[in-house]
Amino acid sequence: MKIWMMRPCPAAFLLPLILAACRLSGQTSSSVISEAGLGVEPLVLTDLEEAVSKTDGQQGPNERSNDPISGDGSRSALAVLGKPVSRPPDFNKEIYYRNKTEFSLESGYLPINIPFVFDILVDSPYTKWPLQYTLVPTAASLRWHVDGIWGWSVLRGNTDLTFSGSFTSIPRGAETRYGTFEFGIRRNFIQPRWRVVPYFDSRGGVGNIDARQPLGVLYAQGQDLTFTLKMSSGARYNFNPRYSISAGLLYMHVSNLYLSEPRYENFGINVYGPVLGLNMRLGKEKRHLVR
Repeated sequence: MKIWMMRPCPAAFLLPLILAACRLSGQTSSSVISEAGLGVEPLVLTDLEEAVSKTDGQQGPNERSNDPISGDGSRSALAVLGKPVSRPPDFNKEIYYRNKTEFSLESGYLPINIPFVFDILVDSPYTKWPLQYTLVPTAASLRWHVDGIWGWSVLRGNTDLTFSGSFTSIPRGAETRYGTFEFGIRRNFIQPRWRVVPYFDSRGGVGNIDARQPLGVLYAQGQDLTFTLKMSSGARYNFNPRYSISAGLLYMHVSNLYLSEPRYENFGINVYGPVLGLNMRLGKEKRHLVR
């Protein structure tokens, strides 16, 4: 360690100011002070600056990369003040929460006829019937969110129960109309800060159709009392915590569960196509958000 060699100088009290100016301008402290005539040995200040540089350089590469603002190892103003820098909150917690209720209005257009998707479970031939149908269902629903957001990875989300009244017009087929009451469950797959949320739901119900097989139409429905199964998958877009829209594909099955047999054979209807929906929150916003 070198010893300070100070020669008497009336301007020695300017040393701190000159040091600060040197660091800002990028000049060498020793050369400027020497030019100022303060009489400080150049080597002493050079060694002092090297020691300060080594102290600053003790910050590791990991600490440099984790700096909340600069990322280059220099301390940011927020870090110096002790204020943590965090990501914005997940606004989906204001949309999907326990005991939220919504009104939903959905309508579909289902022109594509396919075999019953669960034929293998009921020992029925996997085939389409010659009589083709197009169904246009419209459902008004009450959605009750039974939990908040929970789960792991792609399964993260929440669940709502659906109670629906549905009317289906039949522009192509033997029958003309079908009314049902339905109950179902939907899983919303919610990722943090996603406004587009995929979903899958399934519903079942009982209803009344103007059956035509008793009137002599082959492959039509065998009785008025029928049952329905609906499955859909798509995505929901949230404009805000109150309003959202949805779009997806809907599969719909109609049959009488063989109750008309043996007098009239049970020819079911199996169709799918696009479906659109509008959702609106009922009641006030989430309690802790009310100000």
